[in-house]
Amino acid sequence: MKLAVTLLVVCVAALLSLGMVMLYSAKMLATDGARMLMMQSIWFGLGLVACIVMASLDYSLLKKMTWPLMAVSLVLLVLVFVPHIGKSVNGAHRWIAFGSFRMQPSELGKFALMVAIAWYCERYQRQMHGWKRGIFIPSLIIAPVLGLIFIEPDRGATMLLCAVLSVMLLFAGIRWYCFVVPAILGIVGLTISFIHDPMRSARIYSWMNLEETKGAVGHQAYQASLAFGSGGWSGLGLGNGRQKMGFIPEHHTDFIFSIIGEELGIIATLLVVVAFIIIVISGVFISMRARDTFGTLLGCGITFLIGLQAAINIGVVTGTLPNKGMPLPFISYGGSNLMMLLGCVGVLISIARHARERVERPDAFLAPDNPFSPRTA
Repeated sequence: MKLAVTLLVVCVAALLSLGMVMLYSAKMLATDGARMLMMQSIWFGLGLVACIVMASLDYSLLKKMTWPLMAVSLVLLVLVFVPHIGKSVNGAHRWIAFGSFRMQPSELGKFALMVAIAWYCERYQRQMHGWKRGIFIPSLIIAPVLGLIFIEPDRGATMLLCAVLSVMLLFAGIRWYCFVVPAILGIVGLTISFIHDPMRSARIYSWMNLEETKGAVGHQAYQASLAFGSGGWSGLGLGNGRQKMGFIPEHHTDFIFSIIGEELGIIATLLVVVAFIIIVISGVFISMRARDTFGTLLGCGITFLIGLQAAINIGVVTGTLPNKGMPLPFISYGGSNLMMLLGCVGVLISIARHARERVERPDAFLAPDNPFSPRTA
């Protein structure tokens, strides 16, 4: 357990350090570079405090905060649509702004939903195999938060959260055939929404025809591929990247991975991927040794949230997935996401601190029909 926690902390610290260095390099020529670096440092400080506090406390206290967290999340998600409180950028209502301060309530919504589903699945673990307790009631818990995030609109966060919550429910013991129908309906619904959304339809078309759209919708993805190509194995050197000079508009946020590839080379990008893989493996190891089902499910949710978000960002930047604005965990500029993820790392450390040898107990997670339960010889 000590090794898993050590690897987790070391990899997160390394990614945070790389993120601050690359943010400085990406914005060193910009007039607002110093302000952005200062704001990121402030959010890092707040996130570090959140991490230490969550690591020091017993994670089981979150059970008592489940519904207050949900209530606060819902209120904040509604406030993004209120004039003079919510801030709209490019038609998306995702932020609450007070002067120069901005936050994304969807980040708190992600954490609140993971806590709520972990609490619910532990409470009704013996009944999770049924349709009512396993699918219908969890859907009622998830729908308000997920619906508000969807209409912001933030399709990427919606799909990410759906995937993470689905993994948690599968780990909790719902039968796969109960899960198939809602999954198909969700995929159909998202497909219809993409068809009727010109901007996202254009992004998908651009992903399939990058050369044709490299001067318009596919501009960032095309320039990112040039950044990787020019960086080669060892990179052009820190601060020597050219794509950050107006060629990639979101080089400090969603596409910062391409700047890493250009300035530090393919070797550095592979090390970043390895760091995320180690974080996922460490998180799963810690979760599987939690003292209760709540800790196991919450830890798995946090771990897959970090892993899937990183995979989506890297997939978009390398052209494997269609363009979707999603930050690279611990590296991209963005305070709300950084603070939430550091708080989640603190929860994982708390789960590890209070872990004990798992004993056989008749819960849904250890049920013989759960494909994720450990097997004995």
